[in-house]
Amino acid sequence: MSGGNSLGRRAIAEAVGTFFLVLIGPGAAMVNAHSDGAVSHPGVALAFAFVITGMVYALGHISGAHLNPAVTLAFLSARRFPARDVLAYVGAQCAGATAAAFTLRWLLGGVGDYGATLPAIGVARGFVVELLLSFALMLVIMAVATDKRVAEGFAGIAVGLTIGFCAMMGGPLTGASMNPARSLGPAISGGIWEGHWIYWAAPILGMFIAAQLYEFLRPAGPEHVAPEADLGPAGPIRTR
Repeated sequence: MSGGNSLGRRAIAEAVGTFFLVLIGPGAAMVNAHSDGAVSHPGVALAFAFVITGMVYALGHISGAHLNPAVTLAFLSARRFPARDVLAYVGAQCAGATAAAFTLRWLLGGVGDYGATLPAIGVARGFVVELLLSFALMLVIMAVATDKRVAEGFAGIAVGLTIGFCAMMGGPLTGASMNPARSLGPAISGGIWEGHWIYWAAPILGMFIAAQLYEFLRPAGPEHVAPEADLGPAGPIRTR
């Protein structure tokens, strides 16, 4: 791990960021269940929005703050992230999410289904909801990360707000995961696997489509495209 912003350091940043994403987001949902609704559904949505905003600003310049295997794979599909780093990123994200989920289990027990995401509207409709929300999230990420025309410095706010409005609408329906790691951690800690496959398939597919669509929508020409580099929502990752 010596020298520059190595893959090891970036993977640790991804694990830490995803740990706090799960600790605060699903944690808020569990506290809400534990306290008879004291946090409220809007409060849970805001918790997700705030923690993502904070982690993007804290870690975006280190690892890109993907904090989500589907985001990593979508950047890979758009040729904006190297295949050699994907396994380390996804492994770190899943490890961080799982560690947070077990921390929440120790703190709060099994309230709120351990923070697990469950399709309350059935698997088929749940798949569509997760796909659409994931599409919206990645569309925003592609804009702030890859397009020179977007004002700099607002990536964390844009991504955080997107997470927030998606959670506000989709939380009661599917948990508004949009993130395989976020769903995996509580599934492991609570042993709850109902409809779990949609929380991998739908975000990955939705974000893949969004990444390809944004590349198509963007006008041709280098004046519109961020430099080819390893990317995250906050833009190029500083590897040196």
